[in-house]
Amino acid sequence: MQLGMIGLGRMGANMVRRLEKAGHNCVVYDRSPQTVQQLAADGATGSNSLDDFVAKLQKPRAIWLMVFCLHEGEG
Repeated sequence: MQLGMIGLGRMGANMVRRLEKAGHNCVVYDRSPQTVQQLAADGATGSNSLDDFVAKLQKPRAIWLMVFCLHEGEG
């Protein structure tokens, strides 16, 4: 199965690593190019923009979006 992952913080990056180990193909995007490069070196398909990300996904596209959540008064 191919899966797109946006947001490669600690949780997103580890999920990609586990999915890749299980035989899935992950296309990854993050605002940090270094994180994308690290996961691409481990076997994921890296993308350098959202347009590139979408273009690399086969239809029907499955995208997992990992976003940081801040509660009022934090950060």
